[in-house]
Amino acid sequence: MSGDADAVVAAVRAVADRIESERSHLTDLDSAIGDADHGGNMARGWAEAADAVADLDDPDAQTAVKTAGKTVLSEVGGAAGPLYGGSLVFASPELEGGITPETAVAFAETYLEKVKDRGDANVGDQTMVDALTPAVHTFKKSIETDDLPPLEALAKAVAAAEIGVQFTVPIRASKGRASYLGWRSVGHQDPGATSTLYIMEELLETAADQFDSEVPDVDATSPTIPDAEAAEN
Repeated sequence: MSGDADAVVAAVRAVADRIESERSHLTDLDSAIGDADHGGNMARGWAEAADAVADLDDPDAQTAVKTAGKTVLSEVGGAAGPLYGGSLVFASPELEGGITPETAVAFAETYLEKVKDRGDANVGDQTMVDALTPAVHTFKKSIETDDLPPLEALAKAVAAAEIGVQFTVPIRASKGRASYLGWRSVGHQDPGATSTLYIMEELLETAADQFDSEVPDVDATSPTIPDAEAAEN
């Protein structure tokens, strides 16, 4: 098994353990504005995914991610299966050449676009997209514009996702079951955005372990000034 595949297997197990530990909290969040099944469904699906990738015989990163996605897709009920699992399957070809900063950005962008497409959701709809969009945008800019090390870029993405989760609290839901509540959805944290943050936090912890490094203590702000060269001229 390649080092990249090892990292994927470790990340899926870490996500499964984290979602299980947060099962009750996710259920409580979903009880307020949904149907109270997000915690249980996600815990079951990711546990099955962790077992599935652990059983693979010498996979590459793409195969491991695709296997995790297919398992989540089949084991998680409701809309979450296609959103979390189906989008992983769709984005997995971006990792055909292994995990590099460039392929990680491509994977993240493809995953985000598929989530938005499947859920017909945009920023401001009080969904997982509110956490995922700032995370992906921050990661992409950190890698491609700010030229930051991958671990720092990922840490900034996690910080951005955390802001996105908080953003879901004071806005009205426009998609999903929560949208049926109308203005009563205001003041409640979206469970999908929350579980997305948990997943990203575990990806960051796994990456830090792979790099044998501490998780960088950073926020989501950029270290560069836009159009700095133009301003100098």
